[in-house]
Amino acid sequence: MRSLVTGGAGFIGSHLVEELLRRGDDVWVIDDLSTGSMENIEPLKGQSRFSYAIESIQNRQAMAELVDRVDVVYHLAAAVGVRLIIESPVKTIETNIKGTELVLELAAKKRKKVVVTSTSEIYGKTDSVPFSEDSDLVLGPTVKSRWSYACSKAIDEFLALAYAKEKRLPVVIARLFNTVGPRQTGRYGMVIPTFVKQALSGEPITVFGDGKQSRCFSWVGDVVGALSELARHPLAVGQVFNVGSDQEISIADLAHCIKDMTHSPSRVIFVPYDQAYEEGFEDMRRRVPDLSKIRALIGYEPKMSLGRILEEVIEYYRARPREYW
Repeated sequence: MRSLVTGGAGFIGSHLVEELLRRGDDVWVIDDLSTGSMENIEPLKGQSRFSYAIESIQNRQAMAELVDRVDVVYHLAAAVGVRLIIESPVKTIETNIKGTELVLELAAKKRKKVVVTSTSEIYGKTDSVPFSEDSDLVLGPTVKSRWSYACSKAIDEFLALAYAKEKRLPVVIARLFNTVGPRQTGRYGMVIPTFVKQALSGEPITVFGDGKQSRCFSWVGDVVGALSELARHPLAVGQVFNVGSDQEISIADLAHCIKDMTHSPSRVIFVPYDQAYEEGFEDMRRRVPDLSKIRALIGYEPKMSLGRILEEVIEYYRARPREYW
């Protein structure tokens, strides 16, 4: 199979590229390196089945040429991270909506399959857990920029399903839940690499809010394997799937767990959301996926426990100089 990965130099994208190459695909990557890094794909540059372009997905000519070469497009390019979303709301909305619209338009012309990566953020403030794919979405007000990301990704899903219905474009939508692993940075607010780096440095581990909010963290290897399987399964077309883990932990407990695992002298401190992000910031209290749909279709099961995930991330950062962090 010939595959294009948008955002392929990013954290999840680079792991997906490795997975696709392992499966025997010819893989093209397009990435503007706004949040990705050449270091993530540097080891792949010598492989004959791997090619890349440092370019924006909003470059129509470059995207048209790449889409024409492949059988499936994995669309991962997006604005990511709560901090980036709050600091750059225009970029968030334009990147997510305009980029996805162009990918779908070009793919529809040649009837190329598209796997659109969405997010658990679109469930918003609903407290009906676990979240199933047909659950109602409860988003906050438009005056809270924090919800612009969730809304833009919901529009991406609506667009993809509209192309599937009207243009007969084969699309698959995967809602990812807090994917973590090596190469993820804390630059834009990702909690596990942030906590690990703080613990290893002996700095205070900063928990935002009261720490009672909970998340389910997914191993990146499990996630990219699921994306590849969904792309290959004919019954996945036109469907939405949660992809992640259903092992839940509070952020406060996560901080103490990382402190213990690193034998760190760091203190765990609590920072109000207003200080961490912006006045009136709203967060989701729980984010737990219902995985029954993806389990039924492809037999998906998260293979790595949270303890093992943390061990891998801690070891990853321990092996690198602090200048890399």
